[in-house]
Amino acid sequence: MAKKIVKKRKLRVFRFLMVLIVFTGLIFFVYLSFKLPIMNIIIKNNNYLNDDYILELAEIKNYPSFWLETNISIKKKLKKSIYINDVKIKRKFFNVLIIDVQENRPLFNNVDGKVVLDNKKEVDNDTVWQQFRIPRLLNYVPDNKFAKFVKGMKSIKIDILGKISDIEYQPNEYDKDRFLLYMDDGNKVYLTLTKFKMINFYNDVLKQLENKKGILYLDSGNHFQIME
Repeated sequence: MAKKIVKKRKLRVFRFLMVLIVFTGLIFFVYLSFKLPIMNIIIKNNNYLNDDYILELAEIKNYPSFWLETNISIKKKLKKSIYINDVKIKRKFFNVLIIDVQENRPLFNNVDGKVVLDNKKEVDNDTVWQQFRIPRLLNYVPDNKFAKFVKGMKSIKIDILGKISDIEYQPNEYDKDRFLLYMDDGNKVYLTLTKFKMINFYNDVLKQLENKKGILYLDSGNHFQIME
């Protein structure tokens, strides 16, 4: 009767241990990667809202995990603020978070003491805006003119907006879209709703006035009347 030969299988203990070590190492590496904090936060295009306000609102002031804090989560938190219109978030090596903010820019204080934002919403004149100079609207603007007025105010550059102290709706028999702007330097400027962008050239005009004070008419033609 022939003998049955049974082959003994050698346990490949060394190979098994190597696989186990590598697998454990990968798990540990992934764990550490998720635990690594945000190393740097860059906030862009925030002219009115300070960095601390944005960091606290996004709940990342303590530099939490770079990967566990998702873009969607951060964006959702920031867009809860009435002062923020939109947010774009990018990530860069090594654990750098870039937050690009589009603010709801404050345009003016209305006659009720509220701050009107560029999306036409009104908010209290709280500490967020008190440190910035925005003009005051002295009288009511008719409802059928208000949207165009806000659009015109949005076209004014931030540095020029800060030089306007008061705005008055001042229509006449020839133009129902006429406004008078009182400047901080004592000058006055007449504008119409279709010409609000022209105030952005105010600094260039000042250079030609040789320190004289007067009224700049941009509503009909471009001329300057010196005050006596």
